[in-house]
Amino acid sequence: MQKHEKHTRDPRFHIVKRAGMSRGKALLIRFLAILAALLLCSVLSTLLIGANPLKFISTLFSGSLGSSRRIWKFAKDSAVLLCISLAVTPAFRMRFWNLGGEGQVLVGALASIACAYYLRDSIPNPLLLLIMLVAAVLAGAFWGLFPAICKAKWGTNESLFTLMMNYVATYLVAFALMEWTKADGSSTLGEVAFGHLPRLYNEYLLLILVVLALTVLVYIYLNYTKQGYEISVVGESEKTARYIGINVGRVITRTVLVSGAICGLAGFLIVAALDHSITTATVGGLGFTAIMVSWLAKFNPLIMVGTSALIIFLQQGGAEMSTIFNVSSAFPNIVVGIILFFIIGCEFFIHYQIKSRVSHKKGGVGK
Repeated sequence: MQKHEKHTRDPRFHIVKRAGMSRGKALLIRFLAILAALLLCSVLSTLLIGANPLKFISTLFSGSLGSSRRIWKFAKDSAVLLCISLAVTPAFRMRFWNLGGEGQVLVGALASIACAYYLRDSIPNPLLLLIMLVAAVLAGAFWGLFPAICKAKWGTNESLFTLMMNYVATYLVAFALMEWTKADGSSTLGEVAFGHLPRLYNEYLLLILVVLALTVLVYIYLNYTKQGYEISVVGESEKTARYIGINVGRVITRTVLVSGAICGLAGFLIVAALDHSITTATVGGLGFTAIMVSWLAKFNPLIMVGTSALIIFLQQGGAEMSTIFNVSSAFPNIVVGIILFFIIGCEFFIHYQIKSRVSHKKGGVGK
């Protein structure tokens, strides 16, 4: 009876985790990824809308950096996005997936504008600003507290919980606007004349400086304090945290309170420094964009300065393309998506490598 010898086949290629890569080489890979994305987008712009590739790239840059006014707007928008990204980062480091940054910022803005609306000129502006700040921080912290307690005590799904809280916050703002605008029925609140932060050179500089200072403080908090250490340990393993005596429930609750409080601060800055009013679209989806900013920066507050600027740069450049080339917003969105895809994809090559393996028969020598 003829026996058939079975052969084993190993995969031709396999993925292995890199032992480590120098920071310079990692930066080079990211730079090449962005360059490759720009080249691909330039080719697509020629094929799809007949645009000159050089003009396409220059338009992308001029959208954010084409004039001093645009540069200041770019810096302001980057600062607001950075502030919200800093807010969600402590929870993310702990692997508490807080998707409620949008709602936490919005209720902070609502609390702030409510103080300005009801107190108006009855108290001095510095005291009014202080009350607005405290109210916004407390409101944002409270909005994160309920999901945190439920997660700590009953292990609920924080992603769904915090996501649903966004909708509740939106309807709270809609209800407040209806109450405040009953006289005209417009549901649109005009600019409140009180509770404005002072101008420092222009209306943006003070906000930018506050956010930069906050960036340093959050970095120190996460990397050089006992609470930051506990956040990292809980994020790595709750079992290990409990084994070494860390109260996991307390750490979860405290960290999400901090996260919500910073979201409330962001809401205060939006109201007191920029809008001086509120709508259901005041945050404009930045609470969700902040998730990408934080993740791209590997939850490092200092690197978030660059990733938040990159996202705003792409958004404003895309808007400029839509105007200059007279195309719908769909094409700029495709461009932004391609660039982000290349940036995210290059992280794979930074952390992993593909190796070939010589297939061999049973009993043979494999590599």
